[in-house]
Amino acid sequence: MATRTGKDGSQATVRKQRRLQQEQDGKDAAKKQSPKKRSAVQTGAKAQPAPPLSRNHLRKPGNESDLDLKPQFLAKGYRGSGKLKGMAAIVTGGDSGIGRAVAVLFAREGADVAIVYLNEHGDARETRRHVEAEGRQCLLIPGDVKSAAFCVKAVKKAVKTFGRLDVLVNNAAFQEHADSLPELSEERFDETMKTNVYGYFHMAKAALPHMKRGASIINTGSVTGLRGSKKLLDYSTTKGAIHAFTMALAGNVLEQGIRVNAVAPGPVWTPLNPADRPADKVAEFGAQTDYRRPAQPEELSPAYVFLASPVCSSYITGIVLPVTGSVGE
Repeated sequence: MATRTGKDGSQATVRKQRRLQQEQDGKDAAKKQSPKKRSAVQTGAKAQPAPPLSRNHLRKPGNESDLDLKPQFLAKGYRGSGKLKGMAAIVTGGDSGIGRAVAVLFAREGADVAIVYLNEHGDARETRRHVEAEGRQCLLIPGDVKSAAFCVKAVKKAVKTFGRLDVLVNNAAFQEHADSLPELSEERFDETMKTNVYGYFHMAKAALPHMKRGASIINTGSVTGLRGSKKLLDYSTTKGAIHAFTMALAGNVLEQGIRVNAVAPGPVWTPLNPADRPADKVAEFGAQTDYRRPAQPEELSPAYVFLASPVCSSYITGIVLPVTGSVGE
C-alpha cells in the first residue's frame, strides 16, 4: 500500500513515530532504574559454574588440586563409541585442565595415553587414576618440553610402552600477564616462546617419525591468537604462531596421511589463569564472553576427540577450531 501523502498524512506519520519513540524511551528508562544482572548462559546438559569464581591465586606452574572450585573434566554425559580404539596418544600438559579432560575422553574412546607434564606429580597421578578407570593404560612422563632432548626421550618412552603413536596433543603452556610492553622482560618473553612454540615444535618433530597414515597432531591455540590480548602480549604472540604452525605443518605432512589441526579455546577454568591473575581478577574470569562465564575443560575435550578420530575428521586438516564462548568466533 502506498504511503499517505499531504499535510494530514505526514502529520499522522510524525505523531505515530514520536509515540513509538516515547514507548521505547520509557522502556529504556525502566531498564536504567532497575538494572538486572544477566546470568551466565548455559547451553549444555548441565549448568556450569559462573562468576564470581574462586579467588585462588596459585603458585606456578599451578596445581589443580589447590583450586577451591574444581574444574569439571569428567564429561559424565559423554558416551564413548570406540572412535580411538586401539590407538595411543601423548598429551602434553595432560596433568590438569584441558589436557586432563582430553586424556580422560581419549581413554573413554579406547586410547592409551601418555601424560607429559612439568612437575605437578599429584595432579598427574589423579589424571592417571581417571584414565585407568576408563580401562586404558596411562604413562606419566615428567619433564620440560623446552628441551628437545627430553621430547625425544618422552616420545620414545611412549612408543616403547604402547607399541605405537597415533595422536599427539600439544597443550603445555606458560602464561603471565604484563600491563605494558616495558614490563615484559626478554627473559619472560623467551620462557613463553620456548614453552609454547618451541615445545610444540620439539614434540611434533620427535613424534612424526613414529606416526603412520591416519595419525594426527592437535595443537592448543587460543582466542588470544585470533584477536590478541593487550595484557598477554607474549602469550598472544605464541598462540598466533601456533595457529600458523598448525596450518603450515598440515600442508607439509598431508602426503604422509597425517592430519594437523588446532583448537582455539576462549577462557577455560584451569590452573593456568589462577596461576597468572591476582585473586580479584580470577573471580570474574570469563565474564566478558557472550556466555558470561568461562568454559569448563569438559566442554573442550570433545573437540579434541573429533579432530583426533579418523572416523570423524579424516577430511579435515589445517584448521583452527574456535571454541570461545562468543558468537561467531
